[in-house]
Amino acid sequence: MRADSASYQADLFNYCEETGKTFAIGGKLDAPTLVAIAAIPESAWTHYADCAVAETVQSMEHTDKAFRLIVVRYHHQAELLEEDRPRYHVIASNRSGSTADVLIWYRQRGEHSENGIKELKIGFGMERMPCGQESANSAFFRVGVVAHNLFVLFKHSALGEGWQRHRIATARWRLFQVPGRLVRHAGTWILKVATTVAEDFAAIRSRAYSFIHDPTPE
Repeated sequence: MRADSASYQADLFNYCEETGKTFAIGGKLDAPTLVAIAAIPESAWTHYADCAVAETVQSMEHTDKAFRLIVVRYHHQAELLEEDRPRYHVIASNRSGSTADVLIWYRQRGEHSENGIKELKIGFGMERMPCGQESANSAFFRVGVVAHNLFVLFKHSALGEGWQRHRIATARWRLFQVPGRLVRHAGTWILKVATTVAEDFAAIRSRAYSFIHDPTPE
């Protein structure tokens, strides 16, 4: 589970521990947390270009177990002619691994959740439900989620390198709107497709065929 500080709750931490779930949750800079940060020796900080990172152990009044508290320290200019003052961001976690690994895993939540929701809303028309009945809207939303999942599968199984981070709008534009032109000539509709695009589509078809017959990842 990865979430922001709204989920920084003892009951949630206890639930994750009891059910064997891994969590990384943004913390709150309350008085006990600030005391714990102040107790971290300077030698324990790992310095990067834009921040420093360290960790300690923390607990809450109603948590059954202590947890890791990963601290990111930033410096910013508060006011003109005033000394730089640090600001902190903390992450509570029970995940094993290095401090950097946990921090990277926590920061990936935007790509896997918020951006996925944004893609559903904007790319697949799930921003507004079309009906007044909950059951109909539920069916509509499920169709949208299936379409989204099929598009993700299509990107990873049929499209080449460089496509995996593209949204559905970019794929529609590059695959369907740009490659060809529908023209009318001598009373007949003709689809004109560039030679290079035809080669790309042949490669996509070949990769899709191979995936269907052997979906095991390399």
